[in-house]
Amino acid sequence: MPRVFQKAREPFSSYSHFVGAVLSGLGLLIVLVRLLFGSAVSGSLAAAAVIFCLSLIALYSASSVYHFSEKGEAVVRRLKKLDHSMIYVLIAGSYTPILLRYMPSPRCYVFLGAVWLVALAGIAVKLLWIDAPRLIGTALYLVLGWAIAFDFGAVLSMPVPAIALLAAGGLSYTVGGIIYMAKKPNLGPLIGFHELFHLFVIVGSLCHYAMVFWYVL
Repeated sequence: MPRVFQKAREPFSSYSHFVGAVLSGLGLLIVLVRLLFGSAVSGSLAAAAVIFCLSLIALYSASSVYHFSEKGEAVVRRLKKLDHSMIYVLIAGSYTPILLRYMPSPRCYVFLGAVWLVALAGIAVKLLWIDAPRLIGTALYLVLGWAIAFDFGAVLSMPVPAIALLAAGGLSYTVGGIIYMAKKPNLGPLIGFHELFHLFVIVGSLCHYAMVFWYVL
């Protein structure tokens, strides 16, 4: 771990999600290259893929800064609100290219609009009630994340490897969320439940990025 991150408020969490932000930036560049030189998708689908990548960058950047900062309680509290809000942005951002690719119109626009509205409502709740019980906040993330189950036909229209990557990502996020709610296990002084949660989030993001890259674009 670079020395600068050893001075962070939560070194492992800050560094791991800094790596996530860097990988997300590289992922965006790779997507842009593919869109420019190797993909014939529509403009709306290309924009949706870019939105997904930007949501990854936003989440990991906000998380890394929040877990790094020691600028005082007021600043840390504002960064916490931003960090938690970006989870909703990533959930909605992840849905965007997948729904546009696999859910028929106009149903996809209705479903996607509902997802973004719920995400915006969740952000408002985080901004106004950041001290809400951990169980409530995490449950809302998971319910929104698995909302695709209400239209399972869209999932069944995907290739089997795409379904596998989508499910693996969702399960990784879910396991991370359960660990975060339960506050265990704690593997040692460096890697506790919070750090494990962050690792599962990264794995989930990698699965969904692979799904979008190979089976949406």
